[in-house]
Amino acid sequence: MPARIAVVTGGTAGLGRATVRELAHRGWDVAILARGENGLQGAAADVMREGRRALPLSVDVADNAAVEAAAARIEEELGEIDLWVNDAMVGIFGEFLTTDPDDFQRATQVTYFGFVNGTRAALKRMVPRDRGHVIQIGSALAHRGIPLQAAYCASKHAITGFTESVTTELIHNRSSVRISQVDMPAMNTIQFNWVKSQLPDHPQPVPTIFQPETCARAVADVADKPRRRSWIGEPTVMTVLGNRFVAPFLDVYLAKTGYSGQQAPDKKEPMLPTNLYEPVAGDHGARGIFSDQAKETSPQIWYTQHRAVSYAAAVGAAAAGVTALVGAFRRRG
Repeated sequence: MPARIAVVTGGTAGLGRATVRELAHRGWDVAILARGENGLQGAAADVMREGRRALPLSVDVADNAAVEAAAARIEEELGEIDLWVNDAMVGIFGEFLTTDPDDFQRATQVTYFGFVNGTRAALKRMVPRDRGHVIQIGSALAHRGIPLQAAYCASKHAITGFTESVTTELIHNRSSVRISQVDMPAMNTIQFNWVKSQLPDHPQPVPTIFQPETCARAVADVADKPRRRSWIGEPTVMTVLGNRFVAPFLDVYLAKTGYSGQQAPDKKEPMLPTNLYEPVAGDHGARGIFSDQAKETSPQIWYTQHRAVSYAAAVGAAAAGVTALVGAFRRRG
């Protein structure tokens, strides 16, 4: 069986790092695109420990030419790209009016245009071959903006619209290339230690918080069995549906709770230098400092990972219900 080649942007830390490990564990050779050399070497070592080939490449995904060059090198050294996972991001915590315009633009260049650049590089190679799969790491915040993260929320919303547009073009052209979006809940990642922050207390993800490895398994599941859209975790489902039906209520609710909910006064660990413009030295792995709160799974996540079993159970329950109903009518007759 020929090797399967995957690319993961932002693959040195957080969800990206966990995804690199999970894909390698499932038999993928993995190219890792990120900026920091220490993290790249650490992620490559994770892949090689699984007996798979790794190609770590120092790339700023905001640079389209650099992403294109990386894609060309991946195909030269590893082979044709089967899967491209866009995950790289940088963030800012603070109110919009007090955020430096250059910082806002930089966050958007990485978090949105990094996905655009990665998708372009992947599709330029996949479409002529009529095979391949792009996975966009989305978020509950791709559907509902919250205070203090305007650049991130705007970028994730833009990724959703961009992905929907590209999907319609692939369908129009009868392409077999697949594109998926996997919307994530809050995760316990290193992001909250190196995000550029104006907050008085330590930034934190809005609870409920999940471990990145849990979400990485969901990404790998979509890689194995492509689905156009996946919502991971009950908070994501509630956020998406809530914004569809009670958006004005959420505006008021988040205005009241969104500030305190994104700060952790009890966390006294010093922040790392911000990674907004330059990578942070060292290999920081997948997890952040919120393991004391982070969940490994949930009923909704179990369902997304066992859809066939869930469907079979639902069909069985329906059949049993019909049988019981028929029996009841016969007894009455």
